[in-house]
Amino acid sequence: MIVNGEKIELKELKFLDFLKQKGLKSELIALELNGKIIPKSEFENLVLKENDKAEVVSFVGGG
Repeated sequence: MIVNGEKIELKELKFLDFLKQKGLKSELIALELNGKIIPKSEFENLVLKENDKAEVVSFVGGG
């Protein structure tokens, strides 16, 4: 699987478990999976698979 241009070796992983591993909160990210924007309502049941390509963007406040 490729996440933000980085190859990650895995067979399957729940998306929310992936976020926990990376220290990210689901309410602060957006996900594009295989060219499609995934609604937050689908995060809980989403499983990342070996050939997926994902872009994960986190929102950061500042100023």
